[in-house]
Amino acid sequence: MKSGRFAIATAFALGLAFATPSFAADFGTAAEAKAMLEKAVAALKADKAAALAQFTKGEGGFKDRDLYPFCGGPDGNFTAHPTLTGKSLKDLKDKNGKALGAEIYATAADGKIGEVDYMWPRPGTDTPVQKVSYVTKVGDQTCAVGYYK
Repeated sequence: MKSGRFAIATAFALGLAFATPSFAADFGTAAEAKAMLEKAVAALKADKAAALAQFTKGEGGFKDRDLYPFCGGPDGNFTAHPTLTGKSLKDLKDKNGKALGAEIYATAADGKIGEVDYMWPRPGTDTPVQKVSYVTKVGDQTCAVGYYK
């Protein structure tokens, strides 16, 4: 009887060990988020209108699992986002009421990458978890790419 329980426990533990890396691979990393933001900056500098369209549609390598760039214009509204284009970025709050949109605008600086921490649900869930967005400014665009911690 003991060997049966041991076999079940071992199988369960091995299942968790092999399942965890694939779950982690479902989400982008900090390094991947920063690299995507740098790629987005280059695209914006080359052709702003085309870049914003690609970001919104997730084309041109600008959608990788849960990573995607989003941008806001000088009026505070999203100029690129998969679902929020045209809505207010500047007034956006996280699930705990933190004014993350205002912080994104305050942190973004031309030629520099800053970080904004907030609580946001992972795709397909309602439970907020810690998320970090790398933010920068390119001309009149405030842009970011976020990853989950």
